[in-house]
Amino acid sequence: MTPYSSKDLAEDWEFKILRSVSGKFRDPVWLHAALQEEACAGWVLVEKFDDSRVRLKRPASARAGDAALGFDPRRTWVGISQTRYAILIVLAVLAGTAALIAILFVIFAGARSLH
Repeated sequence: MTPYSSKDLAEDWEFKILRSVSGKFRDPVWLHAALQEEACAGWVLVEKFDDSRVRLKRPASARAGDAALGFDPRRTWVGISQTRYAILIVLAVLAGTAALIAILFVIFAGARSLH
């Protein structure tokens, strides 16, 4: 990981880690779109850690334009939220379990009718 230089800290930059719970930063088109939106608030890419995290920086003076933006410039998540992602996983597991139970019921009910 790239360390913060003393120059960065002395020049009044602010930093943030932007996360994507679903790992969407692996898609270059999606990453570019997310960075374009962040650029509206003055954020620039410092480094991509992995498919779920990028580090951004902007001059602290960019805060002056935050109120005019249509999104939270200090957000740390893009895409689906952690809560929604967890709910989707739970619903998928429940749906899969219900489907498995239904299939087993049909198999056992069919086997019983043969006897």
